[in-house]
Amino acid sequence: MEREQALARELERSGQKHIAEHLSRLDSHARERLARQLATLDFALVRRLSTLARQGAAGKNVGDFEPAPVTRIGRPKDEMAAAREAGEAALSQGTVAAFVVAGGQGSRLQYDGPKGCYEIAPLSAKSLFQIHAEKTLAAARRYKTRIPLYVMTSQANDDAVRAFFQSHNFFGLPPQDLAFCVQRMLPAFDPDGRLLLEQTDRLFTSPDGHGGSYFALASSGALDDMARRGIRHISYFQVDNPLVPVADPLFIGEHIRSGSDMSSKVVAKREPMEGLGVFGFVDGELRVVEYSEMTKRQKEKKLPDGSLKYAFGSIAVHIIDADFARQMASDDLPFHLAKKKIPHLGPDGRRVEPDQPNGIKFERFVFDGVPRARSPLVMEVRREDEFAPVKQFDGSDSPATCRAAMMAQHQRWLRQAGIEIADDRPVEISPLFALGPTELRTKLRQRQLPATGDVYIQ
Repeated sequence: MEREQALARELERSGQKHIAEHLSRLDSHARERLARQLATLDFALVRRLSTLARQGAAGKNVGDFEPAPVTRIGRPKDEMAAAREAGEAALSQGTVAAFVVAGGQGSRLQYDGPKGCYEIAPLSAKSLFQIHAEKTLAAARRYKTRIPLYVMTSQANDDAVRAFFQSHNFFGLPPQDLAFCVQRMLPAFDPDGRLLLEQTDRLFTSPDGHGGSYFALASSGALDDMARRGIRHISYFQVDNPLVPVADPLFIGEHIRSGSDMSSKVVAKREPMEGLGVFGFVDGELRVVEYSEMTKRQKEKKLPDGSLKYAFGSIAVHIIDADFARQMASDDLPFHLAKKKIPHLGPDGRRVEPDQPNGIKFERFVFDGVPRARSPLVMEVRREDEFAPVKQFDGSDSPATCRAAMMAQHQRWLRQAGIEIADDRPVEISPLFALGPTELRTKLRQRQLPATGDVYIQ
């Protein structure tokens, strides 16, 4: 009773008297469940988010800004060779970790389960998790080192993700080189700054965004584990992009040589309206300007030579120094709000299924670390080699387009290895066999491909 009275006082102080009154009306079991959840809240944060919700501080257009300088693909070969050498040295010395952000569910793919469990490989039907795990393992073998893989989950999928890895024997990774961290959940509010109930005995909460990865790494002990291992650089990527090179030596080397705390990859935009954020200088700071912060006129703006002014889009692939990640975990990164349709309990205790946005969710973005980073680097890569996200069931960025991109990449590798192959012939190359065309060419000297049918190389 004393605990519930203390909670009621905190709720009233935070402008949430309706939750205190609701709590008092519940039976003992439901009251205990809700009180347990309420006791985990940071009420100072609740008050802050409630104020932001009332203000409705949605993203606003930033006005014209200058795009960031980009390290381009066509730079001198000797510079790229020196960068690759620096990255390979860091990998061989065991100072690099892999970190995949995987807190989402596969609902937009019409898949009932964590997105990382979705089977995406065109011939083997390997899951997204398996592809990333095998790339990590293959890189560790190539550089004769250990590359730990850290997986960020959410409360919604943590148990399922851990069970999935365990049931697949961790996809060959040493168990001691695999660790999980859970991102925080944040409460949602109505436009008046009032907490929303998902059920009678539970507040509505949602994950705190990929920017929560800094806090998750710190609070889980992952950053301490990295310090014990001598990890200095974190290869950050999101689970929905199976083309991403895990622990890319060229990228790591460019990052090291630039003296950066945080480096980022970009691709040339397919067309002006593509929904990717761009790097630019706003009020003297380099940051990611979100797609929603730009007007149509800005997105279509051309330079005198006819090229797009804002030509490169962020693909959520970074190298982050471990010390910088620790700094960001305790730094006050901004909160971003999104107006969403949130099912909830109304004042009369009945469930409300809104047909338009009625509530506000909050999240943080990992790239909000960029303005605080020393010498942030932005590096261009080829979309066809590194970016084919799977985000929705059909259309662009779907399983069909992703699988087509995976097969096209492996067809290119075969041709670069001197093997002609038809465009319509299905191809898949296991990461454990080769991570690129050079390695493929060397290994295929001892292999004979089938004359017809699917080509699965493992």
